[in-house]
Amino acid sequence: MITSPVFAGKRYAVLGLARSGAAAAEALIASGAEVIVWDRQPHAREHFEGRCRLIDPLELDLTGFAGVVVSPGVPLNTHPIGPHAWQYGLPVIGDIELFANARESLPQHRVVGITGTNGKSTTTALVHHILVEAGVPAVMGGNIGDPILGQAPLPEGGVYVLELSSFQIDLTFTLDCDVAALTNITPDHLDRYAGFETYAASKERLFQMQASGTALICTEDAPTRAIAARLAASGKPIVQVATADLETQGLAEGRSPSLAGPHNAQNAAVAVAICRQLGLRDAQIAAGLATYRGLPHRMERVCDAGGVTYINDSKATNAASAAPALAAFPPDAAINQGAPRIHWIVGGLPKDDGLGACADHLGNVAAAYTVGEAGPMFADLLAGQVLTHRCELISEAVRRAAEAARPGDIVLLSPACASYDQFRDYEKRGNHFCQMVRAITGCDADDDTENRSNLP
Repeated sequence: MITSPVFAGKRYAVLGLARSGAAAAEALIASGAEVIVWDRQPHAREHFEGRCRLIDPLELDLTGFAGVVVSPGVPLNTHPIGPHAWQYGLPVIGDIELFANARESLPQHRVVGITGTNGKSTTTALVHHILVEAGVPAVMGGNIGDPILGQAPLPEGGVYVLELSSFQIDLTFTLDCDVAALTNITPDHLDRYAGFETYAASKERLFQMQASGTALICTEDAPTRAIAARLAASGKPIVQVATADLETQGLAEGRSPSLAGPHNAQNAAVAVAICRQLGLRDAQIAAGLATYRGLPHRMERVCDAGGVTYINDSKATNAASAAPALAAFPPDAAINQGAPRIHWIVGGLPKDDGLGACADHLGNVAAAYTVGEAGPMFADLLAGQVLTHRCELISEAVRRAAEAARPGDIVLLSPACASYDQFRDYEKRGNHFCQMVRAITGCDADDDTENRSNLP
């Protein structure tokens, strides 16, 4: 656990006791802060009974508090905690801001912050993997893995690698990253922002918090190019990255199969540029690229049954992140006479009002199976373009896809939507898909352990 004397004797209210909120509360208590916690779920409060006060901060006079700590999942655009805290002049912060405050108490270290609409999880995990393989002490946290405050402090020379969502950046004000990186920006989370420009500005704030660190931006879309131009005009040094850099640097060959595909090439290019900024040699970077095994729910091969491959890409929560999965399996003349191969399970809680970049790859889709709240919308959008089955539930979609698929085909869960209509998060959705695949196909979970690799 990361603690700091900077919190001692101060008062904080923590609203929301899921992973990051609970870790923040524990770190504050261990640091000698006076902490008030609350979660609407009684079971989440149980662990803190008798250890601190359990009160909803909305019912409190917050005079004299140092801040209100909330989960990134709290929508500040609609939740009353924001106005309530602000009337007392208090910041509404997250666990990443607490980590930023605690840095002065930690052994000398560096921080890498990685944001972007798509690819930030893979890029974060890849940077962490390359560092560890090179013998550099490193941990990853933020929007991936364990909460950063819940992890042990690194020894001197360590690197904290943080995946940062826009929601986390909104709750952070003093995180001065040694390397701050942006992968890409496409429309996302527009229910939480006044518009796309506001969402993009949230990503840009990661660079505005830097005092002297390196700003590293993959400038392959218009919004990222605009951010790079603004930062350059302000006099800030910018490292611009492109996917093609992997080829020119001689690092394209020898990558792990988990990094195949154009989207993962972009992720790898950003990770390589970050590691170079951290002083790693190309030989060390190449070794890490070759041994990276990927992450669950990101083009994860669940099993092969009857010659059909089942792939869990539940992390594809918008159209821009689902499109590379559709692009990864084009018709092959050697397979089923070049007929489309993908049986696409799509739907959930919609983020987009169209197919977006997925529309460019419908020629790879043999049939679509629409599920969730967005199912009818996708069925209407796909009508006349792709054979479409309205299924509502993932279990039905898997069953119907398994019945229709032929050897050489792909059954792909790449929902292009959030999960919250039916599942707590994309991980629960992905795990449910894997369970349904095994139940319907008879795949043995133990026999398929080796196959749970990432594709394409």
